[in-house]
Amino acid sequence: MKKRIQRYLPDAERLRSSRWLRWLGPALHHRRLWHLSRRGVALGVAIGMFFGLLIPFGQIAAAAVLALALRANLPAAVAATLVSNPLTFAPFYYLAYRIGAALTGHPPVPDGALPPLPEVDGVLAWLGAWWQHVRGLGKPLIVGLAVMSVTGSVLSYALISGTWRLATVLAWRRRGQRGGTPPPPKT
Repeated sequence: MKKRIQRYLPDAERLRSSRWLRWLGPALHHRRLWHLSRRGVALGVAIGMFFGLLIPFGQIAAAAVLALALRANLPAAVAATLVSNPLTFAPFYYLAYRIGAALTGHPPVPDGALPPLPEVDGVLAWLGAWWQHVRGLGKPLIVGLAVMSVTGSVLSYALISGTWRLATVLAWRRRGQRGGTPPPPKT
């Protein structure tokens, strides 16, 4: 399984020769950033989920910078940010608003009850009206996004780490039943 995934990862020489990534120097070539390990992948996905749910723009760059700093799996961090995309953006933000409204005690706007944007002339007037429209959703939306991003990252870390551990234990048991290397002692 690891070998199939590693086929799609860029090789170190290609990264070193990229003029766009050369400024990162040796930080980008650290072995743990590209190695498929339980901790590295779980942490990378958790970082990607956090930024993917929290911020709508620049999430890939933010996840990559934090993955570099924490030596998490970089491709996992970048890929996990894609949890929020044009198809999932609206449902995530609607759910975040509802969660935030419940937590802050702010009365949620009933479904379908948002007032329509006023008819205005000009792009700047429309943007101003839109901004006032969105400001009414502010605090509940921010609280909901924070809760969803922290919860999503913790759950994704636990799920990947637990699944990886379970797969490892089952593989050791299968080896033990075939007469191979005995499973490691329970800790």
